[in-house]
Amino acid sequence: MTITVNLNEATVNKVLAKHNNDASMLVAILQDVQTELNYLPKEALVTISECLDVPLSRVYSVVTFFKAFSLKPRGRHSIHVCMGTACHVRGAEKVLDKLETDLCLCAGETSTDMKFTLETVNCVGACALGPVVVVDNEYVGQVNTDKVKSILESCK
Repeated sequence: MTITVNLNEATVNKVLAKHNNDASMLVAILQDVQTELNYLPKEALVTISECLDVPLSRVYSVVTFFKAFSLKPRGRHSIHVCMGTACHVRGAEKVLDKLETDLCLCAGETSTDMKFTLETVNCVGACALGPVVVVDNEYVGQVNTDKVKSILESCK
């Protein structure tokens, strides 16, 4: 008899072991699992809940509280456009429009080829650099519509 282990389950178990199955490390565990899987599938949350002996409702509560977590598959490249006041007054809306047009996506969506996820954020804390776009955790400052093409090309 062959036992097959779901790849997601194996990944989750590896992360749980790294954190010694410590329920107080729930947020860190979720972060690490999301880093590995690029989102948090239901099966992973169930495994985490069972292994940590934490109610599934509590796990979902944490996941849905923090915007950094995603229950939907995300693209290989994440693009976050800061829409905070400083960025907004310097043209963030035009940058977002250009990204949406070039990617054929609306903010909050992932491309069908799973290459890009485009999102807006309220503030990234780099107001002096506005408008700011964060691509795969790399900050790009003073973005205008002319810079969008080079930003997207850097993801190839």
